[in-house]
Amino acid sequence: MSVDVAHVRPARPKDANALANTYEEAWRGAYQGIIPHLHLERMIARHGPRWWNHVLQRRASVLVLDFGGEVAGYVTFGRSRIGRGPFAGEIFELYLHPTYQGLGLGSKLFNGARQKLREMRLNGLLVWALADNETACDFYLHLGGKPVAEGLERFDETGLRKIAFAWR
Repeated sequence: MSVDVAHVRPARPKDANALANTYEEAWRGAYQGIIPHLHLERMIARHGPRWWNHVLQRRASVLVLDFGGEVAGYVTFGRSRIGRGPFAGEIFELYLHPTYQGLGLGSKLFNGARQKLREMRLNGLLVWALADNETACDFYLHLGGKPVAEGLERFDETGLRKIAFAWR
């Protein structure tokens, strides 16, 4: 009998501190040197345990990757923000704590969110990633995502190119 030490489950209010820590560490690792420093620090400061607790109390769609009882990552998802079109579902955020990156665990979170979106009858999936975040772009390409659109994410006077990856 094998035991799966890494499994995806719905986030619970008691996960707020771990989610805040994962957010901070993952965002620093992914965006330091890409997003202007002050903006990155403000975003991290805003997404602390209190913010996550509020999100979880609103019953937002958040799954966590539970690795041996520790929150190793999270994914948020729901109805696509672009409205109509062939992509009704969207993954808003998918992040792993740096300790757990590169182990193939991100695909567990992705597949968990994709399954939940199907259950919600939100077929077709979209994910946006900053073009300069090569790790994320490579991850979504590896999972079979096709670049379907581009946009610009603004941080005051700095504009960063973003890419939408899609799955049918």
